[in-house]
Amino acid sequence: MQRRHMPLYAFALAAALLASTPAIARDYTLKSLTIVDPNTRATPPGARSGGAYLAIENHGKDNDQLIRAASPIAASTELHTMRMEGDVMRMRAVTSIGIPAGSTMSLAPGGYHVMFIGLKKPLVAGDAVPLTLTFEKAGTIDVEVHVAPLDAAASPPPMRGMDAPASPPAH
Repeated sequence: MQRRHMPLYAFALAAALLASTPAIARDYTLKSLTIVDPNTRATPPGARSGGAYLAIENHGKDNDQLIRAASPIAASTELHTMRMEGDVMRMRAVTSIGIPAGSTMSLAPGGYHVMFIGLKKPLVAGDAVPLTLTFEKAGTIDVEVHVAPLDAAASPPPMRGMDAPASPPAH
């Protein structure tokens, strides 16, 4: 290999490595809250709904509540909870999700989550979709939700040493 081609080869190698590197989770901060790894899974063509998952860390001394979620990707965006009643999965909308002071609330499969209803188009792996979260005290923040492949294992957002038991929905 001639020396004059080395920069070109080095650039090509770096580009290939970056292209194959998984996306790094992005965290967002709003006052004393940190929104950790907003994510969803790709949907098959024709799917009418999808869920978004994330963790909310409350580093403050006061409780807060997630009171609204909105996204232009769906006809409506709701806060939901899911629970098993015997062998039946029940999902329902909630008016808010409590974020206790000094704790982390995980929105994950099988519990609280954001529900996209009436998707305008399929969620495509590798894309990022906009989501606006509104909190009772901290205010509003826009985040991007990373879309993972459809066959990706459902995993809750990473925890950082704090966690709160799932609390009943505040109405």
